[in-house]
Amino acid sequence: MAKKKNNRETEPEPMLTEYTVLARRYRPQQFVDLVGQEPAAQGLMNAIQTNRVAHAYLFTGARGVGKTSAARILAKALNCAKGPTTTPCDECELCRAIASGDDIDVLEIDGASNRGIDEVREIRQNVQFRPSRARYKVYIIDEVHMLTGPAFNALLKTLEEPPPHVKFIFATTEAGKIPITILSRCQRFDFAGIGTARITERLRQIVKNEGMQADDEALAIVARRAGGSMRDAQSLLDQLLAFGGERLTVEQVHQMLGTANEDRVAALAAAIATPDARASLEQLGAAIEQGLQLGEFLDQIIEYWRDLMVVNCAGLDNQALSVTGKHRESLKAQAEKLNSDTILAGLDILVSAKNRMRYTNHGRVLVELAVVRLCRLDGLVALSQLAEFIGKDNAALASPRGVSGSVAQPVARPSSVEKKKLVDEPVPTSQPIRILFRQENLSTIWQQVIEKVGLIFASELGKASSIAISGPNTLVMTFPQSYNQQGPGYLDPNRVARIEETLAAISGQTCNVRMEFAGAGPEADGAATAVASEAAGPRSRKKRAEIVTQVPLVGKAMDLLGAQIVHMDDDFGNPPETERPEPKE
Repeated sequence: MAKKKNNRETEPEPMLTEYTVLARRYRPQQFVDLVGQEPAAQGLMNAIQTNRVAHAYLFTGARGVGKTSAARILAKALNCAKGPTTTPCDECELCRAIASGDDIDVLEIDGASNRGIDEVREIRQNVQFRPSRARYKVYIIDEVHMLTGPAFNALLKTLEEPPPHVKFIFATTEAGKIPITILSRCQRFDFAGIGTARITERLRQIVKNEGMQADDEALAIVARRAGGSMRDAQSLLDQLLAFGGERLTVEQVHQMLGTANEDRVAALAAAIATPDARASLEQLGAAIEQGLQLGEFLDQIIEYWRDLMVVNCAGLDNQALSVTGKHRESLKAQAEKLNSDTILAGLDILVSAKNRMRYTNHGRVLVELAVVRLCRLDGLVALSQLAEFIGKDNAALASPRGVSGSVAQPVARPSSVEKKKLVDEPVPTSQPIRILFRQENLSTIWQQVIEKVGLIFASELGKASSIAISGPNTLVMTFPQSYNQQGPGYLDPNRVARIEETLAAISGQTCNVRMEFAGAGPEADGAATAVASEAAGPRSRKKRAEIVTQVPLVGKAMDLLGAQIVHMDDDFGNPPETERPEPKE
């Protein structure tokens, strides 16, 4: 039995409607639509109204701020059927063709892929021909900085004296790479980054036109993430609207971007401000366990610290902050608790960590390191305070690790009341306690020596492998053979004399000091003698060293820290060769 033939025709599958992204559908079509670029738009409109349109323009700025859009609008304004006009009609055939990028007289060229001299030679040949139907033949070269050097040179003459029917519009994100010979032949317009508030308002209009809804805070997060680029903001909004459904919420934005909500950032900041390193690391670990992107989370912490800096310096009112109203009071309290130097140091730590994350696979370690360092900022001392401390009379510095292994401790300064008592009340006089210069007292004697010679010299003396009393009133210091490169510091007669004077003041006896090196033979002894002679130096070298010590702050620091000049270039402090006196016989 024959099968019945199916007479039903096969229904064609429905075709998907072509979708145009938001960045293209909401591209500016008029000068007034250039959000955040009012100065550049006004300058171009005035040039058209006064018939002072230049033959070459350079539009420079960050990505997605409207450079290419402004170039198309200028081309429409010059070639519109009702123009030249500052308000192209967007209805005539020329305006529609230019807006879509299909006009044969308005050529958009990608400078990155057409960067050679052959492409520029082709442009030079074609500029001689008049436009087919428009008033002007317009060349829009995007990313013009990508052209090669020979290509720029080939463009010079044509750019300086083009035919009257030709206009050049260059767009670039890196104007510093364009030769000055090209820059001098163009009128330059700088397109600034667009403010967060302006981007948020534009996104709100787009969402309304699309018949959808979005939380204002969610749009603000998208605007901040765009970093001043309207195109980036619109592309991100397009992605989020497809992800979030009918209404875009803050949680959806954080989930899509891999960022933390404000509560998480505020909790981490509160733990750091306490400061509590353990709680801070726990907060950071919890954020990472939630699947947050480390780079994005670090960006949020940087923004929070930037808010701390702004509130600390300028207050909370009328400030553009990333923190919303719910956490602004706690932000204000933290900004008042921390001083400005601490906040600036913390911001520098965070930014450095962000830069270093580009070159390592240990991103978590870097962020944890930055968080712990933020918790320890209160223990830092500013350089200005150190300089002031060095400059004060009778400044007491703690001793480094010496023979007894003691660690430096802070020295308390007398209060103003105590200082007054010291002035008003007579100070009882007593003879200093002398310590006999014997081997059993060596540890006590040496501890007092390193407390009196200064930090730097004491640190160097602490590298001695052994210290002993040899013979009558002689102190012998032995250093490792591998440490001979520091010989000039140890064998300097001035430093040796300083140790001997200190020993005499402690013991009440005249003492001698001798420096030795472990395992040194006759050759090493001779080298040590040469080193001592060089350390003493000729008289001319000593005079030149006095130039440095005459600086008050340097001289005071050398006295307090026990520092000395270890090395000095031969020509330092000497008069010019023609004026140098002859050495005496």
